[in-house]
Amino acid sequence: MLRYKVIANPTANHGNSARSIPIIEQMLKDLRVDFELVQTEYPQHAIQLAEVSASEGFNAVVAIGGDGTVNEILNGLMKTHLKGDGPACLGVIPTGRGNDFAFSMGIPTDIVTSCLALVAEKRHLIDIGRVSGGNFPQGRFFGNGVGIGFDAVVGFEAAKMTWLSGFANYAVSALRTMYLYDKAPLLQVELDDRLFVQPCLLISIMNGRRMGGGFLMAPDSKPNDGLFDLCIARQMSKSRVLSMIPRFIKGTQAQSPEISMARSKRVKVTALQGSIPAHSDGETLCTAGESLTIDLLPQQVELIISFLQSETPQNESGPIC
Repeated sequence: MLRYKVIANPTANHGNSARSIPIIEQMLKDLRVDFELVQTEYPQHAIQLAEVSASEGFNAVVAIGGDGTVNEILNGLMKTHLKGDGPACLGVIPTGRGNDFAFSMGIPTDIVTSCLALVAEKRHLIDIGRVSGGNFPQGRFFGNGVGIGFDAVVGFEAAKMTWLSGFANYAVSALRTMYLYDKAPLLQVELDDRLFVQPCLLISIMNGRRMGGGFLMAPDSKPNDGLFDLCIARQMSKSRVLSMIPRFIKGTQAQSPEISMARSKRVKVTALQGSIPAHSDGETLCTAGESLTIDLLPQQVELIISFLQSETPQNESGPIC
């Protein structure tokens, strides 16, 4: 049986995560899980806690929180992994707003089933991304994806609206962003096999499938295939953006002429005119960056899951419960 360090973020989902922590703690005790639980106290604290936990010999580090909490713990685990210290696997009990990492990786998004998944201990190696540039010239790791342009601004707006949670928060933010971010910057995009220059309203570089709590940016992406899946949107009118929202929810946007899909192990995006707003797993990379380089590191982290997202029906678009 694994020895778990459980790192809980009480501020996730605008503070709503705090109510779930004692419930989850009791569930894990009832399931006879060997665990220690600690709560984060400030931003980036989970990175330090995860790094120390892995170095101390815990077999698994478990996140209670949202995508940002998972991202911090993932960065802590990757630091220990690259130093050659004891490898700890990653577990997730989602209590955030979007829980896109959990959805993309086949982790149940209700706390009862996700606790049961921890006990089952089914594990798979997943790829990890590293993005360099913006506020992180030294690089930052991510599990789900990097969003550049429109979807990054949606995330920035969603963080401001504490009166809404879940997909509704992101949906309203998307409508607001139509008026805040309507001119695509001219970007140079370098992939493994080609380079192109065009105005891009949005570029999603995905290891997972979903962003924003319900937008399937890369419906066919697999987190262990050694490639990013890209969704690239050209300049379009506000009315066209509005009409595209249901397609992104269904994952059918690739059928539209303004959308291009691609796959690559390495991506470099440079602003030739305008600037780059970007996020990584919902964490701000930059609000007006000049260049980002994104690399895929294959088979890096062992993840405790219920099943790989690629094993689910391809028409599945809602949360896994």
